[in-house]
Amino acid sequence: MNGIRKPGNPRSDFRQWRAHRPFWGGLLLALAGAEILLTEKASMKVVMHMGAQGLAGYLLPTLMVLCGLLILFNPAQRLFYSILGILLTLGTWLTSNLGGFLVGLLLGAVGSCLAFGWLPDQEPRRRRFLRRGHA
Repeated sequence: MNGIRKPGNPRSDFRQWRAHRPFWGGLLLALAGAEILLTEKASMKVVMHMGAQGLAGYLLPTLMVLCGLLILFNPAQRLFYSILGILLTLGTWLTSNLGGFLVGLLLGAVGSCLAFGWLPDQEPRRRRFLRRGHA
């Protein structure tokens, strides 16, 4: 009808949006970057004094958050962003308090792997499970 879409249920709209992208992978990668950023306690004056090593402690988790958001909003390029995300995650082991005291490191690795393994045309698991049960 003239291309006008009726407003629907926001919850079902979100589920529909989430079903067409590697949602959990991107979310975990973004949360990992945020967690690592929150564990950084040095002020910018100290970071600038330390040089490139101190700046990398803030740069890598910021890029992790960016990769996580790009996975969510541009799922066509998920392979590149997930590979970049795992490399950034592994880099935080050296630059950011053992990758945010291992929590951010594990979240980033799991999120990158989930995004890398996501298939765009795969039907939801619940439907496949129910179909197998009826057969």
